Order: sequence, then structure tokens, then C-alpha cells
Amino acid sequence: MATLYNQIAGANRERIAALSDGLFAIAMTLIVLEIHVPPPGRVHGEYELVRALVALAPRLLTYGMSFMTLGIFWVGQQTQLNHLARANRSLAWWHLAFLAGVALMPFSTEFLAEFMTFRTALLLYWANTLMLGATLYGSWRYASRARLIRDDASGDVFRAVERRIVVAQSLYAVGAALCAINTYWSIGFIVAVQLNYAVGGRIPWISRWAS
Repeated sequence: MATLYNQIAGANRERIAALSDGLFAIAMTLIVLEIHVPPPGRVHGEYELVRALVALAPRLLTYGMSFMTLGIFWVGQQTQLNHLARANRSLAWWHLAFLAGVALMPFSTEFLAEFMTFRTALLLYWANTLMLGATLYGSWRYASRARLIRDDASGDVFRAVERRIVVAQSLYAVGAALCAINTYWSIGFIVAVQLNYAVGGRIPWISRWAS
């Protein structure tokens, strides 16, 4: 009976997509909730208001970075799901592991915003991104081995999806390594990589490596 259950469990890829859409929407909302409007009682003029707004810069920066991170990974997961003929229990758990990383993103974003000059905070954020990439890569490799990918998906499609994940994670790793110099170097490089993917590879000096 257990074998039969394992054969029929998690077979609906549309349910995986529905859960993913909901969780991504929640995570994308939560990352903005830590950006608070300055208390009116502490602002008595334009200068103080501008200073209060400038103080929000780290949170605005990490919000934008994390929104792009989640957007890129949402597109990546949807691309995979669109090329699946079906799902199974093991693939469902691969995607649940991926969604665990998505749910963690508001925490790693808040942690980085609070401790932006600390390498530990930057590396924790990178570890969260690595978790997303590793589980998405694992789900695609598993789907291929289990013959869950649509028959009309060519080998070029498979290699393109796989290469995009590997190259992106390699670039994120370079960005994380730059924290040995300064965490702002890391953040700047990661944001540039994300912008390149968000605009479809139109930043020349990055797209040469990220295409």
C-alpha cells in the first residue's frame, strides 16, 4: 500500500505551481514590511525627514535586491514547471525544499539590512541564494532522470535551463567572495548580476558571462 501511495502522491504539477505562486507572493510582501515610515513625532522639518529617508537606504536596497532575487527564481521555477509532462512525490519534495528557501528570504533580507557591513550577514544571504539555486538545479536534474520532462522539450532546452542555474550561482559566488574586500562590493556586484537577468542579458560586461 505504501508503494502505491508513493506512486500516486504529488502527481499534479499545477498544485506545485499554485503553492509556489502563493508562497512567492507572501515572501515578496514580507520583505517590504520591514521598511517602516519614520515616526511623525521625530520629524519636525524637511531636513529631518530627508535624514530619516536616507536612514532607510539599507532597507530599500536589500528590498530591491531580494525582490529581484525572488523574481528571478520565480521565473526559473515556472520555466521548469512549464516543461514538465507530469510530477511525482519526489519532485514535489524537491520543490518544497526550494520553497523553504523562498520562505527564508525575508529573514535573510532583514538580517542583511540590519548588519550590512558584516561579512556574516552577507554570507548568510548568499547561502540562502545558494539554497534556492541548488534545489532548483536538483529538481531539474531529478525530473530529467525520472523522465518527467515533456517529450517535445529538446536537449537544448534542458541544457539552457541547467546552464542558466550554474552560471548564475557561479556569479553569485563571485559576488559573495568580494565581501573579503568589502560587503558593499558584494552587494553591488550581485545587484548588477540580477539587473542583467531582469533585463534579459543587456548589460554587456555581465551578459558575456551570464548568457
